Amino acid sequence: MKVYLDNAATTKLDEHVLEAMLPYMREEYGNPSSIHAFGRKTRSAIEVARKTVSKLLNVAPSEIFFTSGGTEADNMAINQSIHSLGIKHAITSKIEHHAVEHTLQVLEKEGKIKLSWVNIDSKGNVDLNHLEELLKNNERTFVSLMHANNEIGTLLPLEKVGEICAKYDAIFHSDTVQTMGHYPMDLQKIKVHFITCAAHKFHGPKGVGFLYVNHSVKIQPMIHGGAQERNMRGGTENTQGIIGLAKALEICYNEMDEHIAYIQGLKNYMKEQLEKTIPAIEFNGETSNEKSLYTVLNCLFPAHPDAEMMLFNLDIAGIAASGGSACSSGSNQGSHVLRGIGADQTRASVRFSFCKYTTKEEIDYTIEKLKAMLK
Repeated sequence: MKVYLDNAATTKLDEHVLEAMLPYMREEYGNPSSIHAFGRKTRSAIEVARKTVSKLLNVAPSEIFFTSGGTEADNMAINQSIHSLGIKHAITSKIEHHAVEHTLQVLEKEGKIKLSWVNIDSKGNVDLNHLEELLKNNERTFVSLMHANNEIGTLLPLEKVGEICAKYDAIFHSDTVQTMGHYPMDLQKIKVHFITCAAHKFHGPKGVGFLYVNHSVKIQPMIHGGAQERNMRGGTENTQGIIGLAKALEICYNEMDEHIAYIQGLKNYMKEQLEKTIPAIEFNGETSNEKSLYTVLNCLFPAHPDAEMMLFNLDIAGIAASGGSACSSGSNQGSHVLRGIGADQTRASVRFSFCKYTTKEEIDYTIEKLKAMLK
């Protein structure tokens, strides 16, 4: 049996998304910047996709900029805010995605910003009192805190953080790569300047995403050499990717309630069964329905002689899971997120992540294999 429980790393492409993309890979291949009929056709399709995305998020189409994915979108928001807005202080946490953490550390090393780290607890929750204290005691600040942690699933109270940032005139960026398409987002109700998206996290294609830039913020382009994306991102657009992103997000919004109920049920079921089967098991991050991303369950297994081999043994059993972020899986340095929350790294931690294609039978199979491994 083959079981894919690594949906936080990437997801299977939805067949309806592929169908929407195929015409723009076969027949409608014009360059969107060309003025002839071939180009006008693809330009129109991109703008329809932009309107689809903007309508779902309740923003203006002019606030959506298509990118190559979440990492580029994060880099664009961070670098261009510091460059364009004259900001000298930034706040983030020790458990952010490396697209955020490393980018801010480079800016600090270059002497462009002073970087402050907001306190977090053992579950990955941000200390909002400390955040306010840091904002109060520094000049105008750029704040970057992710909506849901990609490894442990702990959710940030996005609206509350937005209110705190607004109180101190801070620029607020949230990496929403793990939550885009999984939760409804009305950006008229959330005080956030930048959010990010990677289509492959919600059954869209790889290599495409977007950055939302609130109309109140004016930043300079990060990529030069073309007038695409209203002069904000040079380079010929990934037309089929953009079409696929919009279609995938539209499907997510149309089926969201159903998928939340189904996937949350699978996560809760797996947690309950693991607790019955492996009594000494613990979980990294928040696990309650209200405070945790419903697609992620990070398990801290009891001490075992074969703990270091658990991911390999799962792979041999046909089960795909993760010990951390796929983006840094080749580093051999362990998880910076688990270090950041002080998790016991002498024990094996495995992230299982679910989607609409995951089945109860796959969960049962995985639990049986885990039980055998931990005898």
